[in-house]
Amino acid sequence: MMSSNWSEKLSPWLMTLGGFLLWELICRVGRIPAYVLPSPSVIVATFGEFRQALLVNSLQTLWTTLVGFGIAVGFGLLLGLIIGWSKTIYNGLYPVMIGFNCVPKVAVVPILVLWFGIGAVPAILTAFLISFFPIVVNVATGLATLEPELEDVLRALGARKRDIMFKVGIPRALPYFFGSLKVAITLAFVGSVVSETVAANVGIGHMMLTAQANFEVPLVFAGLWALAAEGIGMYAAFAWLERRFTGWAFRRDAAMV
Repeated sequence: MMSSNWSEKLSPWLMTLGGFLLWELICRVGRIPAYVLPSPSVIVATFGEFRQALLVNSLQTLWTTLVGFGIAVGFGLLLGLIIGWSKTIYNGLYPVMIGFNCVPKVAVVPILVLWFGIGAVPAILTAFLISFFPIVVNVATGLATLEPELEDVLRALGARKRDIMFKVGIPRALPYFFGSLKVAITLAFVGSVVSETVAANVGIGHMMLTAQANFEVPLVFAGLWALAAEGIGMYAAFAWLERRFTGWAFRRDAAMV
């Protein structure tokens, strides 16, 4: 049992290390130029050379992402509760939500630049727009799928709709909510970087675009690594919150992802 736990904990690290070693081997054996595909060792050296720029731009992207994601959590939770409260509202707003989500957010960035100018605001709003939809859908689904039989029993016992919502519906929707946070935070990073490549003077997206224009391909990959590290860190944080607050909803032998 102990060895099984250790293998589960070490397997992600070992597989990642193996992937990097294979990457390094392919670059060295194939003698692939760094301007085509830099090896991990070259990217690590680039981190040391551009550590200040990477730190500043990474923190900027992290800040805009978290602000946009925080707005998405508040707005998505509220709208999800409203939509899940009533089947009429659910049927009326859900098609509108789907239509809005189908619009590519990169097409919205120029409009945000027109309204708010170049800077952090378009990145924050893009992160918000791209990440709130999964939260709304999951919260609304968690509330809308409450069993009619259970609701009938609670009503027979004297519970009002508000009591059913706050004492049964919302706790039941928590696994859906925390599960959506893991998806939404990764989408928020995508929104921030997309906006930074179009309408920002700082951030990982802007840095990568500038590096690409200067043919500094290792710096582009270093930006991708920094972005991946931030995304993995935030995903792990929300996965921990999910286990902490909704562990009762999962079987002990089920894998938590």
